[in-house]
Amino acid sequence: MNFPEELKYTADHEWVKIEGNTAYIGITEFAQHELGDIVYIDIEANKEVTKGKVFGTVEAVKTVSDLFMPLTGTIIEVNKLLDAQPELVNIDPYGEGWMVKIEIADNDFTTLLNAKAYKNIIGQ
Repeated sequence: MNFPEELKYTADHEWVKIEGNTAYIGITEFAQHELGDIVYIDIEANKEVTKGKVFGTVEAVKTVSDLFMPLTGTIIEVNKLLDAQPELVNIDPYGEGWMVKIEIADNDFTTLLNAKAYKNIIGQ
């Protein structure tokens, strides 16, 4: 499995790409593999979000799973491609399958994991 070194990760299987005061967030290749074929994603845009709280759900053929916010901030963009093509999360979880872009309100990144620490959590 692929876990890009430039990204940060959470124990809840989200990835974070930090670019200045904004961050892109999605689920890891491991998470999408565990969920199976993704058929629907439900996330509200323009919403304040708190680290550790649910910010949406992802529905797969097998199950529905909550998405947990890795940082505090405001969702400023939801990936519109996922409305018509939720399977992009399965095909390209770190690229076209990103889920939200947030404006970061709290620069406390201490709970985020590097790729090596995340691999240890999932037994890779």
